[in-house]
Amino acid sequence: MAWTPWFCRSVVPGTRRVSVSVGHPMVDGYLGFVAARARPNTVLAAGYDLKVFFSVVNVEPVEVTSGDVLDFVAAQRGDRRVVRICDGESGLSARTIARRLSSVSGLYSYLVARGDVAANPVPRGLGNRKRSRTERGTPLVRTPRTLPKVLEPAEVDALVGACRRWRDRAMVEAMVLGGLRRCEVLGLGLADLRFGERRVFVAEGKGGHQRIVPISARFFDSVAAYLDLERRAASFTDRVFVVLKGPNRGRPLSAKGLDQLIVSARERAGLPHCTCHELRHTCLTRLREAGMSLEAVQAQAGHRSIESTRIYLHLANDWLADEYLRAINAIDAARFADDVVAVAEGLV
Repeated sequence: MAWTPWFCRSVVPGTRRVSVSVGHPMVDGYLGFVAARARPNTVLAAGYDLKVFFSVVNVEPVEVTSGDVLDFVAAQRGDRRVVRICDGESGLSARTIARRLSSVSGLYSYLVARGDVAANPVPRGLGNRKRSRTERGTPLVRTPRTLPKVLEPAEVDALVGACRRWRDRAMVEAMVLGGLRRCEVLGLGLADLRFGERRVFVAEGKGGHQRIVPISARFFDSVAAYLDLERRAASFTDRVFVVLKGPNRGRPLSAKGLDQLIVSARERAGLPHCTCHELRHTCLTRLREAGMSLEAVQAQAGHRSIESTRIYLHLANDWLADEYLRAINAIDAARFADDVVAVAEGLV
């Protein structure tokens, strides 16, 4: 092999853009292309995925074949160094492998467009006898559809009560009352808070999409207390949520810092599980259970496709129970009517 993959990241001066390099001009060119159109986390994930792929597949990018890709999938699934906590099995999860294949496929789609390679070596699927013209066949990796975890109302109250600062409480409420993502909470600027309207402007949503969402007055009360009592006026940023102590005091709070705050509050509250995304799932599930239309939940969540929102139909158990009861009552009513007709006609 002519090169050894590495993983090097840096921040472009004067911006929040992330530059990632793995040590090969073709791959680095693709990562630069991704960095110009995607969020930093997407660039980091793609760079790491490609670094792992070419560490396993010891060939130049132009020499990769479909057989190499299939061998890579087998190696990831059978990696004995990794033990999945969820089920105790070895190897990476199906979702992680699928994401890495997506990163590799994206690289080769880029190289095909440039004319560097003739075809994408990542198969779209394996053929089968029942394959139709509209299907891709059997997928290389089957990703199970699992329901995300949500918190009960008492658990949310315990978590909020375990927050030691108004800042921490406001961030939790932004996720559990407004359905904001972690990156959206951290990206909020002072100008994005619309106290009079009880809304926030999300300028840095997933994929760079923007939206305006309403949030409960409880969130704005917590933010007001935080701004009055905890946040220094001479902070180094216009971001709402900043570090309150230590050498980075006054600077924007990081994702790692927010995660640690959630872990600490969860432990004080005695909760078995709680993440930023679980708080978001909890909000959207409760909104759906309260009767909010699926389209409105989609707008609140910032989903580009309503298919992403349909998961909350399954989390909101009352919806399924109500639909079932309505259907079974209709069936029972029809059978009762048939029995009445049969008795009237002397058939029973």
